[in-house]
Amino acid sequence: MKNKDQMIKATLAAILSIAATTQSTYAATDNANDLERCYGIVKAGLNDCQTLTSGCAGSATQNAQPDAFILLPKGTCAKIVGGSLTIKKPDDKK
Repeated sequence: MKNKDQMIKATLAAILSIAATTQSTYAATDNANDLERCYGIVKAGLNDCQTLTSGCAGSATQNAQPDAFILLPKGTCAKIVGGSLTIKKPDDKK
């Protein structure tokens, strides 16, 4: 159980780190085509844009909300546990 807790804490720390650097990603990226939407990893209130139920940034109501995304450099989302390039609706099993 201790290892599972450590893995969860490390994953959350990585997510927070990525969310904190998202603003610098905007400044460093000259082309919006270098970014991708990464769903299902955002902390509550830190999503970049819409969800299935809201159209505003910062409107995610729960951590790892499946329909909330943040913009990341291409190729980054696939490396994050729980990250998805497509919206996962609440009724999706995967």
